[in-house]
Amino acid sequence: MTTLIHSAQAVTTSAIRSDLLRELGDDVHAGDVLARWDRWGGDLLTGLGQVYSDPTLIARLIHQIAMAHRARSVPLRERDRQRLLQPDWFQKSDAIGYAAYTERFAGDLPHTIEHIGYLQDLGVTYLHLMPLLQTRPGPNDGGYAVMDYDEVRADLGTMDDLSELAMRLHDAGISLTLDLVLNHVAQEHRWARAARAGDVHYRDYFWTFGDRTMPNAYEQNLTEVFPQTSPGNFTWDPELGRWVWTTFNSYQWDLNWSNPDVLSEFVQIILNLANRGVDCLRLDAIAFLWKRLGTNCQNQPEVHAITQILRAVARIAAPSLIFKAEAIVPPTEVVSYLGRGKHAGRLSDLAYHNSLMVQIWSALATRDARLLAVAADRMAAIPTTAAWATYLRCHDDVGWAIEDCDTEALGWNGWAHRSFLCDFYTGQHQASFADGLVFELNPATGDRRINGTAASLAGIGRPAERFAVDRLLCGYAMVFGFGGLPLIFSGDEVALLNDPSYLREPEHTNDSRWVHRPRMPWADLEASPHAHEVFERVQRMIHVRKNTESLHASVATTVMPTSVNSVTCFVRKHPAGQMLQVYNVADYAVRVPAWEFEQKVPGAHVDLLTGSMLTVTDGMVELPPYAALWLVPA
Repeated sequence: MTTLIHSAQAVTTSAIRSDLLRELGDDVHAGDVLARWDRWGGDLLTGLGQVYSDPTLIARLIHQIAMAHRARSVPLRERDRQRLLQPDWFQKSDAIGYAAYTERFAGDLPHTIEHIGYLQDLGVTYLHLMPLLQTRPGPNDGGYAVMDYDEVRADLGTMDDLSELAMRLHDAGISLTLDLVLNHVAQEHRWARAARAGDVHYRDYFWTFGDRTMPNAYEQNLTEVFPQTSPGNFTWDPELGRWVWTTFNSYQWDLNWSNPDVLSEFVQIILNLANRGVDCLRLDAIAFLWKRLGTNCQNQPEVHAITQILRAVARIAAPSLIFKAEAIVPPTEVVSYLGRGKHAGRLSDLAYHNSLMVQIWSALATRDARLLAVAADRMAAIPTTAAWATYLRCHDDVGWAIEDCDTEALGWNGWAHRSFLCDFYTGQHQASFADGLVFELNPATGDRRINGTAASLAGIGRPAERFAVDRLLCGYAMVFGFGGLPLIFSGDEVALLNDPSYLREPEHTNDSRWVHRPRMPWADLEASPHAHEVFERVQRMIHVRKNTESLHASVATTVMPTSVNSVTCFVRKHPAGQMLQVYNVADYAVRVPAWEFEQKVPGAHVDLLTGSMLTVTDGMVELPPYAALWLVPA
């Protein structure tokens, strides 16, 4: 029986391959596409079989793959070949990321080209421009309420400008990342407008209900993303005359991914962006795609099958494109978005390491690094072909994704610790050094999140903070040293502080996340406090990282505690060389027995960040406040 099943699958695969060849016609690189089908076609078919039963769907996808390849430019086809020969480009130690809002970084896409030299000087090889596709007028959730995936926002430029920027970035050795909002569209999107006009075909693109029976049933298990500004998960739409699923905001309609037409629409969107020169797509809100009654409608198995389908399509049609999962879910769940079990190595290539970011800020507040080691130890291994995207701050708020089981390991109360961190980073605690803002207080649970630039959260805006710069750079040293793809959020490299001017912008007034999305003050950059010092030290760290092959992301970092609560070690055992990273997260000097370091990585006495030798006195190593050492054997 097994032989017969395998034989039938082989016949089906062979027939689809013939269809693909026919669709490619006389394309000179048809053989390349067929070879990629042989490599990833199985992933595509397996993923489809796990979610969809529409017998016409594979023919549609094959047509889209062939047409996208035929439209692909010669330079992008060459880029495909290069990336296939070096598929680990985003894992290498010389990969350095930078994230920015186009309008806040440079004004628009053409002016971004003028600042490519700045990015090169810093050492950037990967640029993530925050949402820039056409959004709805008025509030748009920071650009994540897209009303047209085929157009750039008019104030930023055109799709041709995007293609030109991608080409210039490629020439400069920089890859381009854009956001792809998968879970929802703006209520002004043409699909939603058609649904409102009575088109049943497009109404099935969304989750809509004639009364509150099913919404009430779903709500029993759903959480609220924005409990203050957008409570609940469903919105009554008078034009449609139905309740619409709106997880994030009332103007963002959740898509029905069980409809194969939605999948086909996004396949086309992905391939169009790939043909514009986009190298990586950040899969926004990916955890929410699949809805299942009786669950919180996050992290459902179908999400991973859908990601496998999309990735396989991209690998066959435009293999230089990779995916980055934006899955801000419990630490034990996030590894699944890089692939586990049958999906291992078949899903996203990158995923945000939200837990690392949260644990760094927690350690800095408590002057205690033990929780960081506990949480890291519980993280499952990721595929060797994938990598974490590591970061200290991003465009979003800081949500305290700290699990009770981790705090309990130290005898701490999880809720109390999360509450302490909120008080601390809003300056309400007597030991605080931070200037953050509360975001989305949930009155029912007391949960709060925090907004603020990395520099403001580190205390750089406070004159009495002697160690604020060292604190900021200790955090960034962990981000750069962890072994993934490190991301700098625009302005952190010059220590930009909170920007309260968002309160004067009507479209931003009700969203305090804009406080940590400051504009780059190009004319007064040198006048910014500590800008020159921070830039040079970050630049130095990047230079060291780029020349340290053992930071390749294919090897995991082990986080280990020491006998001193404020000191943690990152241990990297890579074939290219072993490394012991030592961090003191306290604002006071400490002494650690030298044997603890020797036990972890024998002979690691040379600090790559300073070029100096480790000093041992009476068997002890003294670490100054916020020390960051990258030690290797001499």
